[in-house]
Amino acid sequence: MHHTVVVNAKAGTVLAAGPDAFAQRLRSAFAAHDCSVAVKLVHPRDLGDALALAIRDESCIPVVAGGDGTINGVLPVLLEAGRPVGVLPLGTVNVLGRDLGLYGTLEHQIEALCKGEPVALDIGQVNDRLFHSISGMGFFSLMAREREYARRRFPFSRHVAFAVAATRSILFTRSISVEILTADGHRHVEADAVLVTINRFDGAEWRRARLDGGVFEVHILNAGGLYSRCKAALSVVTGGWRRSHNLTSFTAEEVTLTRRDKKRGHITFDGEVERKAGALVYRLLPKAIRLIGARPGLV
Repeated sequence: MHHTVVVNAKAGTVLAAGPDAFAQRLRSAFAAHDCSVAVKLVHPRDLGDALALAIRDESCIPVVAGGDGTINGVLPVLLEAGRPVGVLPLGTVNVLGRDLGLYGTLEHQIEALCKGEPVALDIGQVNDRLFHSISGMGFFSLMAREREYARRRFPFSRHVAFAVAATRSILFTRSISVEILTADGHRHVEADAVLVTINRFDGAEWRRARLDGGVFEVHILNAGGLYSRCKAALSVVTGGWRRSHNLTSFTAEEVTLTRRDKKRGHITFDGEVERKAGALVYRLLPKAIRLIGARPGLV
């Protein structure tokens, strides 16, 4: 099999190894499984065009390499692909990559990719904005912003960057007043965070048993002050977050979130943060894209 791997040249893994060394590592790893590869290192702004070009080449299996934010950025291309596309996770969290069964060393990921099968995924749409896994406001949005800031300050250690981001997010989060509308009714909440996930996440590593379950799950971290946010952060790390007394979760096929203060707020989409105002209407695009996964039972 021949693969064309379109790589985010600004990914931390690429910068740490150096572009030439990283490309050679990819070629060696694919060759170990009797696969050839063409490596295209491109600037983030050119990823979509480069991936679309690879998809049009029927002689290769197209692959996009980068973190959750990188994959988020090429979702419009994936929606139009018409065939499965591979993913090599190179980010800090790699939510989608883990759910596809792609984790461990780069060599392990490539082995899984070479042996993988197509997997159908639901995609979320917020007004005109797409996301593949997680969107939210409040504590989680601040955490995403602080993580990017900390990664620039502490590029030598992801763990240090995460600890700094978590600490600052816990200290500086302010509660938000949000109207939530679903088919089951309307509610008003005072929350430290509202998170919308595509399908249900569970466990210490936030894994999804299904990627095509056809539902959103809404998680509300009720406003509770500094101590509450500390407990919430710890419960996420330890995997006991569903037992948290300050957390309320429910499923819905469509959700509308509106900040009562009408201000432009920071909203996170798969770790990428934007400022938005007005009602946020979350709709599902069922089984909208196909990626190559390595988890039994997902095909």
